[in-house]
Amino acid sequence: MNAITLPPVVPAKASPAETVPTIDSRFTVPGIRCAGCIGKIERGLALVPGVAAARVNLSAKRVAVSHADTLDADTLIDELRKLGFEAERAADNPLARDDAETKRLIRALAVAGFGMMNIMLFSVSVWSGTDAVTRGMFHWISALIGIPVVLYSGRPFFASAWMALKYRRTNMDVPISIGVILATGMSLYETLTGGEHAYFDGAVMLLFFLLAGRTLDAMMRGRARSGIAALLGRMGRGAQVVGEGGATRYVEADKLRPGMTMLVAAGESLAADGEVVDGRTTIDTSMLTGESDPRPAAAGDLVHAGTINLGNPVRVRVTAAAQDTAIADIARLMDEAGQSRSRYVRVADRAARLYAPAVHTLAFLSFCGWMLAGAGVYKALTIATAVLIITCPCALGLAVPAAQVVAAGALMRRGLLIKDGSALERLAEADEVLLDKTGTLTVGEPRPITLAMLGPRSRAIALGLAQASRHPLSRGLAHALRAEGVEPATVELVREAAGSGMVGRCDGAEVALLRPDVHAGGRADTLAVDLAVDLLVDGTRTRIAFADSLRPDVAETLAALKGQGLPAAIASGDRAEAVAGVARQLGLFATAAMRPGDKLALLERRAAIGHKVLMVGDGLNDGPALAGAHVSLAPGGASDVSQQAADAVFVGERLMPVAIAVKVARATMRVVRQNFTMAVLYNVLAVPLAIMGHVTPLVAALAMSGSSLLVVGNSLRLARAAGADGGKDGK
Repeated sequence: MNAITLPPVVPAKASPAETVPTIDSRFTVPGIRCAGCIGKIERGLALVPGVAAARVNLSAKRVAVSHADTLDADTLIDELRKLGFEAERAADNPLARDDAETKRLIRALAVAGFGMMNIMLFSVSVWSGTDAVTRGMFHWISALIGIPVVLYSGRPFFASAWMALKYRRTNMDVPISIGVILATGMSLYETLTGGEHAYFDGAVMLLFFLLAGRTLDAMMRGRARSGIAALLGRMGRGAQVVGEGGATRYVEADKLRPGMTMLVAAGESLAADGEVVDGRTTIDTSMLTGESDPRPAAAGDLVHAGTINLGNPVRVRVTAAAQDTAIADIARLMDEAGQSRSRYVRVADRAARLYAPAVHTLAFLSFCGWMLAGAGVYKALTIATAVLIITCPCALGLAVPAAQVVAAGALMRRGLLIKDGSALERLAEADEVLLDKTGTLTVGEPRPITLAMLGPRSRAIALGLAQASRHPLSRGLAHALRAEGVEPATVELVREAAGSGMVGRCDGAEVALLRPDVHAGGRADTLAVDLAVDLLVDGTRTRIAFADSLRPDVAETLAALKGQGLPAAIASGDRAEAVAGVARQLGLFATAAMRPGDKLALLERRAAIGHKVLMVGDGLNDGPALAGAHVSLAPGGASDVSQQAADAVFVGERLMPVAIAVKVARATMRVVRQNFTMAVLYNVLAVPLAIMGHVTPLVAALAMSGSSLLVVGNSLRLARAAGADGGKDGK
């Protein structure tokens, strides 16, 4: 099938209402925890005069607001505060990942686990039967352990609940906090009065399981927040700037300014965008454009930050630096694309909107009902506490992260690392696949395929020339010749002619590895052949063709994906002639010479007509598309940027992990639905018993823990899901 080209993207005409000048502001909002928070913020800010749109990034806990330039950031912070969320200005491009919340949750979980195990030892002794003195002593010891544990480990819930109540709203943490505080307070009362029952074990156990679910979720979400730092890290850290009299001084990247002249040495990464003013060289743009063949650069040519000078030293006049470079534009595209992912809503978070008011109502009605029945304040309060605890959403909260963690572990054993737990949900929803070519469908390492026509002397000379260059074709040629045991010839005066190739002298005669004339005949047209060099020896030119071979199981993987209902297409930044051969061989539609924004625009057009695209790519230019796709994967050999932007990374030369990931994701969502069914059935059976007074707070905590263990046990079945062949349909 011939390659096809997409029509140019034409911006839609703006309506009069859209012509009002707007600016974008970003805010860090630590209190964002669930879909209820997302909806409250987005709906609330949309009602503020001057706000055009508001989007929440759940993973980064950030809010992006598009608003009129007459509306300042302080006003928006006040509006967020009125909605019940403390906020502060965020940097345009966050370069560091904040793990503070996850670390706090892990510490709280560890303390709760320690307290739970120790208190349960005393509880078992009390259950087995003890005299009043021993029981009282054990209750006091439990209090000395349990109260500090509750105060420390309960802080994430207490702080969230207080913030909600402070601004006259409610959330899931309000009934949780009330239940834990009531259970602890009643246990302390029982201990002080020498009562028979204390529930420190139930309160601490409740916190432990709640923290386990929240920690798992935070760890999975936290892996999705570090892409931009890796992207901007591709830029050089600084450059030698030429001053008056030709003297040079080192200037850090963020201090470079337009008009400065950088001296870029061979092998150095550019720290800013600029124009070559002196010298000729070859620039490796593969990480920026996806094109496997480096491009020549001479005076007047534009070069970009993040690309690598493969040839001679050149002088470059800075035209854009820091946040104005092309690579920074890609970072912003990734950031904006990542924001759009916050619109997915998990089933557990949908239930959060109804959970708090429903539980409050049930507990209050239970208390009032038993008071009217003459049970007394203590018994009525005990029953209300049991209702609060037994309805705690531990099983509900673990339904998603437990399944995600087990599935992620199973996939890791098959060579695929899931970075964001929600990716499994989105993988299960994908209905088509978009694949990059170089490094994704292909191995990404050009190798010579026509060495047989070279004699021993030509091979030795070719190795002598190739080993002196960092050009990908030279490296591939040198690797292949060394693998055949070829010893390099002595080639003198080797120099690299920018955009032309390597030139030297051997035995007094000129020899060279030259870039073929693209207009001359004889270019190999075999499948997947897209590169070549000419070897000049004794006045004779010999064409050496290269091929970037396909991954060994591409056809099998594409068939497996098709069997799962996912048709595939190619979207590549490489040249049209390089993409055409692969497209014909695999029978896929393909688009070539795509810029980062083109790929993202293509994904947006597919999404606009209802498709949920799985993007697979490896280059820096794939970063925005990987971040903006419904779900994305990158090979282990991909750039750091692509690995950070993607939802999952697979290792090895095989492409089959892509199909396996889809299969396991669909199995995961089946298990998640089963988990929710069990959690709902548990509440249907347990809540009436608690309301009728048949359940103490301790029994409620045990029942809640049992439902959580049932959910975890069901999730463990996913460990076998990745064991079967990925080619089977995972529906």
